[in-house]
Amino acid sequence: MSEATDATHATAVTGTTHAATNGASTSVWMATATVPEFPPLAGDLVTDVCVVGAGIAGLSTAYLLAREGREVVLIDALGIGAGETGRTTAHFFPPDEWYVDVEKGFGADKARLVAESFAAATNLVESIVRDERIDCEFERLDGYLYALPGNGFKELDKELAAAGRAGVDVQPLDRVPGLSFDTGPCIRYARQAQFHPLKYLAGLAQAFVARGGRIYGRTRAISVDGDDSRQVVATLNGSIAANAVVVATNTPFNDRVVMHTKQAGYRSYVIGVRVPKGSVPRILLWDTGDPYYYIRLETPDPAADHEILVVGGADHKVGEDTHPQHRYDEIEQWVRERFPMAQAVEYRWSGEIMEPSDGPAYLGRNPMDNKNVYIITGDSGNGMTHTTIGAIIVTDQIMGRANPWQSVYDPSRKVKHGISDFVVEQADTLSRYGEWVTGGEVDSVQEIAAGEGAILRDGTRKLAVYRDEQGGLHAVSAKCTHLGCVVHWNSAERSWDCPCHGSRFDTEGEVLHGPAATALAVVGLDPDIVPSAAGQDNQARRGPPPVS
Repeated sequence: MSEATDATHATAVTGTTHAATNGASTSVWMATATVPEFPPLAGDLVTDVCVVGAGIAGLSTAYLLAREGREVVLIDALGIGAGETGRTTAHFFPPDEWYVDVEKGFGADKARLVAESFAAATNLVESIVRDERIDCEFERLDGYLYALPGNGFKELDKELAAAGRAGVDVQPLDRVPGLSFDTGPCIRYARQAQFHPLKYLAGLAQAFVARGGRIYGRTRAISVDGDDSRQVVATLNGSIAANAVVVATNTPFNDRVVMHTKQAGYRSYVIGVRVPKGSVPRILLWDTGDPYYYIRLETPDPAADHEILVVGGADHKVGEDTHPQHRYDEIEQWVRERFPMAQAVEYRWSGEIMEPSDGPAYLGRNPMDNKNVYIITGDSGNGMTHTTIGAIIVTDQIMGRANPWQSVYDPSRKVKHGISDFVVEQADTLSRYGEWVTGGEVDSVQEIAAGEGAILRDGTRKLAVYRDEQGGLHAVSAKCTHLGCVVHWNSAERSWDCPCHGSRFDTEGEVLHGPAATALAVVGLDPDIVPSAAGQDNQARRGPPPVS
């Protein structure tokens, strides 16, 4: 029972259009869903399990534990689905590494376990949708992988054989049926799935609360500390004492080093293009290029004469493109070359995915921590599936049950497969610390255009300075509060992104994405680098590079 707050305080206060988000862009899901809003924690409380993060990972775990009869408190720094779940493309599909690489890296037996876990996760979501009567557009449909001649992975026969050995229902075809362009040879993966992720979370939150669960929004966790019998989650609003803690925040904020050497943050870009209804088959589609692309359909209004073709790709490591808007243009060009019926682009958004060095996600007990602290991370572009698998594994571990997939996804596993990627990522991270001895991107704030940001050297320190549309300046320390790398500007999301471990901050320095748990320090600007208002208005010029 709560010591200072009763359960009624965690009841949704209103249904609201999706306002809370961790970026400037708006996904089709945010624009077409209503999610419940929950009040912040007010004081201290005690519970059985505290789950941190109200995306699909945290809500799925909280729901499953509540279904087992556990007392569960769920908190989120923003609100339901305000992180990466609202920025996904919401596919349920084969592992991002594909079965041939899983088998090569981990063996045929574990490849079968991966296939079994993926199928079980999709089946679980389908059963929850049915049992809780969640209207979220869940749909079974086939997925297709095709190879680009001379580019990327071409040996479809090896993937076909490996997937078959793993027990997956696959079939070779001469081309993907029903498309306006000839893909060439492909593999059909039967009975994959898709849904509307925020509508699913809205229904799952209601089901969780109906089972006695408590949810607190606008409640940022800043630390987890305790022993094997009790953990205390400290927040800016109070503390939560629990027998077990699950950190489901896309990347763990409570782990300062270990997990962040085993995975890297990447941004992926998505556009939503209007197409005439029925002009594109209802399938999932992936290619093997570099960059690669993936598609699905969304139908916001079944009565309308059009649908939204959702197309993603053009990934890059977080913090390595200060003006990434060109990536939307590249995706649009790819679409228009293959889908002549494509009309206006109605949505553009991006999201962050965590890429493990060796492929599978990290799901289970947090390494080098007490046995009652659990993490769900490393989605590797399979967020809907991996996080649901994580919810199943963590629930089994908390309930004291063995789980057959535990060894595959163990967060403490050593990186063996993918070791070259691991070495490259670590070298890239270490090289970033050299930015502290370089100059700034601009010499004066007068070079920063309205709506843009840049790094400015001010003596021994580096500042991250943003100029808003009204000309006001917002300056914060450029030192990431996780491990001290220099943050970089992201003009597409209007955020400061860390290229070392994927932390992101808004223009006021507040945390948008971990592993950082605390805000960038707000700093004053030296008068010597702030010219007169007239000078700012007349000389501001720092903006995106010219289009060639």
